[in-house]
Amino acid sequence: MRSFVRGLIRFIFNSIARFEIRGREYVPESGAFVIAVNHIGIIDIAMFHYVFDRYDMFIPVGEKWEKTGWIRWLASNLNFLFVDRFNPDLKALRKMITLMDSGNSLVIAPEGTRSKTGALIEGKPGVAYLAARSGFPVVPVAITGTEDSVIFGNIKRLRKSPVTLTAGKPFNLPPLPRENREETLQTYTDEIMCQIAALLPERYRGVYADHPRLKELTLDKLDSANP
Repeated sequence: MRSFVRGLIRFIFNSIARFEIRGREYVPESGAFVIAVNHIGIIDIAMFHYVFDRYDMFIPVGEKWEKTGWIRWLASNLNFLFVDRFNPDLKALRKMITLMDSGNSLVIAPEGTRSKTGALIEGKPGVAYLAARSGFPVVPVAITGTEDSVIFGNIKRLRKSPVTLTAGKPFNLPPLPRENREETLQTYTDEIMCQIAALLPERYRGVYADHPRLKELTLDKLDSANP
């Protein structure tokens, strides 16, 4: 059944979008890691099963979708994990760490929900906690072109939407200290979000557009491009 569902997803995505994948070499072909990605459209999550052919990729989704029959059906075939987006879910966090300890990867949107404007909104600390607690690398990924209004508008016009997925270099977060944990978690969360923002066009950078860390990252990219 999983092969059928993946084949169906590939057919659907091939029908509705033209994909440009950048930085694929930064996404490991095996082993545990966390993909941290911005979230702008309903197709974002399933898209990773189209782009990366891995059966050990788990994707947390909001528990509200558990009440929807076809989402539950997809969840059983695409490794979706239903989590509470608005309250700390320690049981879910422990399960994710256990999955990574077993060699699986995770795809998580630190924002916790879709951005209504397409621009980045404030990230939540869950992904930073997972990365620091587990010790596994974070792969920042930026998506453009999957806004619901764009995708469904083009479907009505029988047009394919241009979608870009850009992966950045993996990085690790140090273990959380015993003191000032909340402050450190915020710093780690900002680091993850700024790494994503650095891969996005300016109009998508949202609340992180003027963040000092983003300015450092963009300057580093310019220096690398002009040695």
